[in-house]
Amino acid sequence: MSSVRSSSGRSGRRLKNEINVVPYIDVMLVLLIIFMVTAPLITPGVVELPSVGQAANIPATPIEVQITEDGKVSWRKREPGATNIPVERSALAQTILSELQPDQPVVIAADGKVPYETVMKVMDDLRKNGVTKLGLLVDQKGDTPAPNASPKGAPNRNNATKK
Repeated sequence: MSSVRSSSGRSGRRLKNEINVVPYIDVMLVLLIIFMVTAPLITPGVVELPSVGQAANIPATPIEVQITEDGKVSWRKREPGATNIPVERSALAQTILSELQPDQPVVIAADGKVPYETVMKVMDDLRKNGVTKLGLLVDQKGDTPAPNASPKGAPNRNNATKK
C-alpha cells in the first residue's frame, strides 16, 4: 500500500563516494614505458665551451675606433706606438674596410659620456658596410672592491664613527 520503502528493506546498489584511481595508474604506467623507450633515442646537444686559454688569446690585432666626448671619431690599429687617425663619421666605414684584414675584429672605444645613440649609430654604420666582428672596448679593472669594502689603508666610511 505504501510506495515508500523502509531503510532496512532497501535493495540495490549503494553509491561509492571514492575516486577510482585504477585508470590513472594505467595511464601513468603507459607514459612511463613510453618515456623509458624514447629517452635513449634522444641525442643530447653538444656544446663546445671555450677554455680559459682559448678565450684570452686574441686571434688578430684589432682595429680600434675611438669616439671622444665631443663626438669626434678616430681610429688606430691596436699595436704599440700606433697613433689615432682622425676621420669623418661618414667616411669611417670605408676607411675601416680598406684597412681591415679577414677575421680581424673591430672594437669601439667610446668615452663614458658619449650618448648611447652615437655609439649605436657608429656600430650600425660599420655592420651595414660589412664589418662582422665588432665589439665594445671596456676598461677592465682587476679586483673591484665590494660596495662596503675600502681600499687598503683607507678608512672604511661605512664603519667610521662620527666625532
